[in-house]
Amino acid sequence: MAMCALLVFMLALVGCAKKQEPKELINSAVEKASTMTSYEMATKLTINDLSFTSPALENDPTAGMMMSMLKDAELTMNGVYQLEPAQTEVTVGIHLKGDMATELTIPMVVTKDKMYVKIPRIPMLPMPETVVGKFLELDLKELAEQSGGEFTAGSVDQVQAQKLVNELSTAVLAEYDQATYFKDIDPKDAALPEGVNAKQVVQFSVTNDNVQEALNIFITKALPNVLDILAKEEYKELLQGDQAEIVKAKEELQANSGEITKQLDELKKSLKVNQFDVNTAVNSDDLPIYQEMKANLEFNDAESQSNVKVAFTGSSQYSKINEKQTFEIGIPTGDDVITMDEFQQLTGAGF
Repeated sequence: MAMCALLVFMLALVGCAKKQEPKELINSAVEKASTMTSYEMATKLTINDLSFTSPALENDPTAGMMMSMLKDAELTMNGVYQLEPAQTEVTVGIHLKGDMATELTIPMVVTKDKMYVKIPRIPMLPMPETVVGKFLELDLKELAEQSGGEFTAGSVDQVQAQKLVNELSTAVLAEYDQATYFKDIDPKDAALPEGVNAKQVVQFSVTNDNVQEALNIFITKALPNVLDILAKEEYKELLQGDQAEIVKAKEELQANSGEITKQLDELKKSLKVNQFDVNTAVNSDDLPIYQEMKANLEFNDAESQSNVKVAFTGSSQYSKINEKQTFEIGIPTGDDVITMDEFQQLTGAGF
């Protein structure tokens, strides 16, 4: 009996220590994400470098101003989510640099059928003090109807949405060769933020040598599979789309596959990938707790003598997964809320 117990213990240790194959781990992490009923999130996108040169814009001061403003720009989204009762609050931060430096903070709250957006003070777009700081109430049903859709309970079915994400992720990843595009990164070498305790980190990478192949795989192999999934009857209510249009899009994609291949050949001449890496950190429960993207790309058009360089980093971190969450904003009520009709009356229809 003692020997049996020891054998079971040893097998358990081996099982715990065994790493999953990189692509298998990503699929598992996406699937496990569907069990996340609540979490805190912190997302950031930073434009590290941005330049655009073209003879046609050499004397255009507006283009230079835009480049200056967007370089080093940051977009942040920090918030809390819970599945039941449905509630999400996110604070969006927009940080622009350069001569027209701007800092905007926009808190938002989403419930099962409402969205509340706090109206910020925008220097370039003055608004009456009677609306600044109020939460603009948006009815999700009305928004759906205005866009030609129909709002139902299924429109915000998070479980169904996560199932769709799982299917789409599996369909795309299945087409990419593990040895070419995926590899393990030692968590100690992954520069993870403090508090991110990962058992394994997987990197998906596209290089200048395989970018044409990667794009071709996505467009000619993965995308048709994606369209098949989107056309499923079970997702009709969630997507609020015309399934026939999706089927038609797939037919057109397949009919134009030869032309797409030619365009990708041309793209290879003008596109240079200095870096395109996506790292995904997974914890001991196989949950994706951190993801980071680093990209550095160049586009050169010989015909117009235009050159674009862009480098950016993006990251998303999840914590307090499946725990009881604290909502700092709460659901706005009373004098803190303004309807769209009231907003238009106070600011004018132009806004």
